[in-house]
Amino acid sequence: QVQLVESGGGLVQPGGSLRLSCAASGTTRTIFDMGWYRQAPGKQRDLVATITRSGSSNYADSMSGRFAISRDNTKNTVYLQMNSLKPEDTAVYYCKANTYGAAYWGQGTQVTVSQ
Repeated sequence: QVQLVESGGGLVQPGGSLRLSCAASGTTRTIFDMGWYRQAPGKQRDLVATITRSGSSNYADSMSGRFAISRDNTKNTVYLQMNSLKPEDTAVYYCKANTYGAAYWGQGTQVTVSQ
């Protein structure tokens, strides 16, 4: 079992930045990649970025250049640095961990971009 706890969300003005964190606990040695997804009201949950244990990352086309995913394996934590935020980035951001047996989700953290 893997448990995920996200933090770092909040209210930010357009053009601002936020850094989200996702701390994993439990059988973390079974995790082979982690990622961030987001879900805006009334919309489906979409990929933001993923990163493997070795640090190889992948981004949704619309996120590349403004968002950066990173991880600290010593802390079992994945980060999402979000810059130049826009109102359309408003969503609940979820962390996901993939193991060879199952996928795990965090509870989500709200990001609101507004004046």
